[in-house]
Amino acid sequence: QIEASTAIPSLADLCDDHISSPQRLSVIEPGLFSTYGKLPRFHGQIETVRCFESNPMVRTVLSSPGKNRVLVVDGGGSKRVAILGDQIAKLAVDNCWAGVIVNGCIRDSAIINGLNIGVKALGTHPVKSLKTHPGERGVPVNFAGVEFVPGQWVYSDEDGIVVSNEAIHE
Repeated sequence: QIEASTAIPSLADLCDDHISSPQRLSVIEPGLFSTYGKLPRFHGQIETVRCFESNPMVRTVLSSPGKNRVLVVDGGGSKRVAILGDQIAKLAVDNCWAGVIVNGCIRDSAIINGLNIGVKALGTHPVKSLKTHPGERGVPVNFAGVEFVPGQWVYSDEDGIVVSNEAIHE
């Protein structure tokens, strides 16, 4: 079970320590993502899914052991359906994922807000996604001014989201 960590420095402190270092941080465009789940501060190695308004691959990935990783989902920025709902978010918790970042919408936000996970998304939408296209796993995705590559590290807190090529926390 993932717990909120006070041992991890804030994004502001990580940026102060690493913004000019050789592993320069990539900072997500501010103001795009809302925070959901009980853990506003989360981090982990990146796994990715690219899908558009169809989420079977999101379910598949979050049904597998997360090992405290963060799933980054490029839903194409669609606000016409939700890519993540409470059932799939519960799978993420049960399989030890640290968090999920969705370039798209979620639903069941009241239930997700009670789960021990961190979620960032563009917003909420009550309509579930299609199940017609599987999506792609483990591919670089690019949104909000940053490229997310599987194996990189992502850090998220109340101030935003940053990506690093390597772990920068102790």
